[in-house]
Amino acid sequence: MQQAPHVIWNNDPDDRAGTPLVVLLHGYGSHEGDLMALSESLPESFSYVAVRAPQRAGMGFQWFPLADDLSFTTDAVVAAAQPVVEWLRDESLQHTHVILLGFSQGMAMATTVARHAPDLVDAVVGLSGFVVPVAHDDAQADFFHDTALREEPLPMFWGRDPEDPVIPPAMVDFTAEWMQQHADATKVQYRNVGHGVSPQEIGHVGEYLRALVG
Repeated sequence: MQQAPHVIWNNDPDDRAGTPLVVLLHGYGSHEGDLMALSESLPESFSYVAVRAPQRAGMGFQWFPLADDLSFTTDAVVAAAQPVVEWLRDESLQHTHVILLGFSQGMAMATTVARHAPDLVDAVVGLSGFVVPVAHDDAQADFFHDTALREEPLPMFWGRDPEDPVIPPAMVDFTAEWMQQHADATKVQYRNVGHGVSPQEIGHVGEYLRALVG
């Protein structure tokens, strides 16, 4: 059994049962408190839990190591996702919905968890991030159950600045292509945000969350 990830909540345990859950997955070099601050601007009827990435990176944490050219290994991605999936299987039992919200590298993690366990995840909100490319002959290809998502596409919200200076264009292109085949996606572009999140975008995310739970 792998060690459960370190998490923080916006509410007390007695207030969580029967609520929709939003799992917040931060970006490279950040920490669990970063995205939790966004919960104050999102619907109050949800429970929010922020997960800390497992590895140190500068003053914060990373889900998986990045080379100088921002490349990474699928092995490292899967190793980071597995503990989140195991923790989520237990945690999801008391919630009506499970939505994963990831920023940057956290979006890669959110979509990886959803691709492995689509039965656990009702939707993904991806902000200024990407989906992990996986070759058919990759040793970890079986971890990604994309066939299931072709049959039942994953509801997604994808927000980004088309001038984002951090995410490589090739990763953006792959993410768009992957979504065409595997997601029921709402895609919104935000100008002058860079590699960040705007108040307007958070407003749209709140609307998306409300619509998901009816």
